[in-house]
Amino acid sequence: MSKIGILVCGNSGIDYIKHDFDIPVLRSILFVGDKEYEDFVDITASEFYQRLIDDPSLVPSTAQIATGVAHEKYLAMLEKGYDELLVITLSDHLSGTYAGCVLAANMIEDAKITVFDSKTVSYPEAKMALDAAKMAQEGKSLEEIIEHLEFIRDNSMIWFSVETLRYLVKNGRLSGAAGFMGSLMKIKPMLEVTKEGKVESIEKIRTSTKATIRIIEKFLQEVEGKDVEAFIINTNNDKRVQFVADEVLKVRPDIRNIDVYPLTPVVGAHAGPGTVGIGYILKK
Repeated sequence: MSKIGILVCGNSGIDYIKHDFDIPVLRSILFVGDKEYEDFVDITASEFYQRLIDDPSLVPSTAQIATGVAHEKYLAMLEKGYDELLVITLSDHLSGTYAGCVLAANMIEDAKITVFDSKTVSYPEAKMALDAAKMAQEGKSLEEIIEHLEFIRDNSMIWFSVETLRYLVKNGRLSGAAGFMGSLMKIKPMLEVTKEGKVESIEKIRTSTKATIRIIEKFLQEVEGKDVEAFIINTNNDKRVQFVADEVLKVRPDIRNIDVYPLTPVVGAHAGPGTVGIGYILKK
């Protein structure tokens, strides 16, 4: 029976989730002003978003993990005695991380390394890594694990609203035209991570309050009659987070609990402070 090792990129936010699995994290790089930070290691989410609030002129940028660093992470796992590696990355449409991880895998001969495009980001990606590690520990095959990850990928969604489109536009995660119109009209759009793994604006809304209400309505509409694991993602916006949770549970008390996860700085660099989102993963 093969011993399968799991790795995941830091865009999953897994650093903010307590667990006992051996899951190395492939960390992207954050640039703020003239300084470079390794995501989570050198700067945490709360520290980062406070800096953006204190200095609105800052426009951070990011870089994916270097291929050589990913290569070293793979070798370290193989040296631990793992026979196969499964590497889970954020959507290929949102970063070059997937391509870089594939390139690093191709640099190692005589090793079975599979790179899986989650087509998402944040908690659903972390959930994939945690479930994969658990299944590997239970002796499940790589094929069984990937089938489960595909189920999560195909049965999860995230909707969110941002305070400004400037970060998404500046970093190329949303079209420039949409960003220009958003700035001109001062809209607070509702966005979603699509099934293809892209971030798209699906509604143009004029206030943060209305945008928050719309992501709640969209979530409740999509999960009607479904048994789901719900989650909230945010960039330091506790007040709106509590409002979203309260409103959802009024309508769906059967959900019982909605866990809240911060967007790690490299992801939040594109969303900006004040972002709140809600999503779900369908339960089997």
